[in-house]
Amino acid sequence: MSGQAPLRLEVARERMLAGLQPLAAEAVAVGEALGRVLAEDAMARVTLPPWDNSAMDGYAVRAADVVGASPGTPVRLRVVGESAAGHAPTERVLAGTAVRVLTGAMLPDGADAVVPVEDTDARQGVADLPADVGIQRAVEPGAHVRRRASDLLEGDRLAQVGQRLTPASMAVLAAGGLGTLVVHRRPRVAILGTGDELVPPGEPLGPAQIPDSNSIAMAALARAAGAEVLGLGVAKDRRDEVIERLQAGIAGADLVVASGGVSVGAHDEVKEAFDVVGRMDLWRVAIQPGKPLAFGRATAPDGRAVLLFGLPGNPVSSFVTFELFVRPVIRRLAGHADPVGRRIVRARLAEPVTKSAGRRAFLRVRLRPYPRDPSVAIAELAGGQGSHVLSALARSNGLAIIPEEVDALPAGSVVDVLRIDEESS
Repeated sequence: MSGQAPLRLEVARERMLAGLQPLAAEAVAVGEALGRVLAEDAMARVTLPPWDNSAMDGYAVRAADVVGASPGTPVRLRVVGESAAGHAPTERVLAGTAVRVLTGAMLPDGADAVVPVEDTDARQGVADLPADVGIQRAVEPGAHVRRRASDLLEGDRLAQVGQRLTPASMAVLAAGGLGTLVVHRRPRVAILGTGDELVPPGEPLGPAQIPDSNSIAMAALARAAGAEVLGLGVAKDRRDEVIERLQAGIAGADLVVASGGVSVGAHDEVKEAFDVVGRMDLWRVAIQPGKPLAFGRATAPDGRAVLLFGLPGNPVSSFVTFELFVRPVIRRLAGHADPVGRRIVRARLAEPVTKSAGRRAFLRVRLRPYPRDPSVAIAELAGGQGSHVLSALARSNGLAIIPEEVDALPAGSVVDVLRIDEESS
């Protein structure tokens, strides 16, 4: 495998996604379903509104009784009761009468319209019910009335299989009477850092040591993609320790993601460890940054298939390869129809760029509007493009894509940009 040419991105990703199906379904409370993907259609169990109700604080009336009403010639109606939210009205609106009604409360029988309190001579916010009220503006039948079933009807399909649940969709599902939802299980991702030089963030650094940022970034990316995270810590550059931690991850996760140790250095142990705990399916992809990417498969003690990812140790490379390869696998397992789930936009380069021959480059850029053409943005390099420059990654909101067959582009060239700050689904 070491003598094979690096694979094109699409070929590598298709091999990783091949045969993957969404994970098993489980029932969760609607309030805990944010970001989950439905495994079955969600149908309304109630009708909303369940009855005609008032859209305003005011007085429920018969529209025919207030024809011609104005501030100068108000129509006086006898107030016979009140309808408040959560309480069924006990009085019927008859000719010459009105019922005080609050927003969201049931419209009393006999009424066909609501006059807002602002269009009456009643004092607002007074608890005592007035004996009568002067109506100062005529209303048409149906005015300020929310009709029964104008939002949802029992049996309506509110969300469908494969839909990712957002705050808005959760709200309508809860309103539709659904206390639990059937969703796909979240993929479990085990994160392993490797390298003698790595120390947990915030701890004292010894000679030649640096904080472990990769494990933090990989865990954050996994959670953002919809996964649960199992931390495996940092393994030293010893094969037995790498193998031991990989086996722990295989026992408890659907994916194991290790960063570092996948190149050709004397202390790069992850790639070889994959062949001990499972088998390696591919190594090296023709992208920049991130060429030394390893992918394999293993079998857990309980018989589950587990995917193995070995990402480069350079922090930008690990971030980009996670975005391009690990994230789509997580999304496929989580039930998303579109595994990539990112928008691609067109942008004009603000400066000339170069890259390595034969590899597809992903340059960290910051997008801003192009004043001459709103449909095309300006892509400015976010900083140095070295695979170690995290500051540029933190400033970027997109990855400008430079094709394999192009080694350099002048300023003003139009390119595709993968929006890493937006989801398309």
